[in-house]
Amino acid sequence: MICLIQRATYGKVEVAGETIGEIEKGMVVLTGFQPDDDLETVRKMTHKLLHYRLFSDAEDKMNLNVQQVAGDLLLVPQFTLAADTRKGLRPSFSSSAPPDKAKQLFDQFVAEVSSTYLPPQTGRFGADMQVSLTNDGPVTFWLEI
Repeated sequence: MICLIQRATYGKVEVAGETIGEIEKGMVVLTGFQPDDDLETVRKMTHKLLHYRLFSDAEDKMNLNVQQVAGDLLLVPQFTLAADTRKGLRPSFSSSAPPDKAKQLFDQFVAEVSSTYLPPQTGRFGADMQVSLTNDGPVTFWLEI
């Protein structure tokens, strides 16, 4: 499981011109799944994501997590994160989880985050989404379990 997390002052996902998810201060999380990912992987990533310290404290050090700053989460499924780009000029998606499994894992991820913190805003699995954000910093990290 891969999460590309971005500290944001704003984030939004649109599908066919309709806003389906929108946040203020928090994290925009692009999420990809690999074939061996399972519920345990999702639980580990949920813990890491909710406790990862990327927000500044009073001394301007990255010591606070999203829960400590009461930040929002925008979870966006993005299968291209798991692509194999080591060879050639075209990505291979053999390292991505099959769509049915990835959808199930994304739904589990949303449920885990909801049961641990606040219900997140989300993108729509399999949709042609337009994602926009204001990256704060910029601060971006690649998390992988």
